[in-house]
Amino acid sequence: MKRTRILVTLLATLALLSSSCGSGDKIASVSITAGGQTGTVNLYGLGGTMQLQVMANYTSGKSIDETNFATYMITPEGYQWDQKTLLPTPPYGVQLNNTGMITATADQNGNGVCTWYNANTTSTQLSSPSWFFTGDYTIVATYRGFTSNPIYIPVASGASGQSGQEGICGPSAK
Repeated sequence: MKRTRILVTLLATLALLSSSCGSGDKIASVSITAGGQTGTVNLYGLGGTMQLQVMANYTSGKSIDETNFATYMITPEGYQWDQKTLLPTPPYGVQLNNTGMITATADQNGNGVCTWYNANTTSTQLSSPSWFFTGDYTIVATYRGFTSNPIYIPVASGASGQSGQEGICGPSAK
């Protein structure tokens, strides 16, 4: 009976140590990306979509996709192409669902949104554009009390009224 008790105690101790109970893996941070893209992104076309991805990054180095379990906050920042018209507040301009899918939507007047401006105003502006964005939708995700880095989404879902642009708004989708 004594041997059985010692064996059970030994096995229980071994199980406890191997499961790392009490020293479990913890979330270190949460990050958000736009569909695996890096650098500047562009939500192109009215009805255009982009999948965001939220990763919980653990102290052990592993990362787990928590996109469907995160909550999102979206804030319009800046202006449309004319650098005067404020961006519409969602669900106008863009809409973001609980699975991290962002969709370009019309503004309150049914028009698309253009947050890009071509700094090249010479005769080569169409063949050699120099795009910069004048506004974006800033998105942060929260998962289990951790807030992600912000991601900035410029939009090209409407025509630009910039002189000489022929309605072109921002870098085209590739």
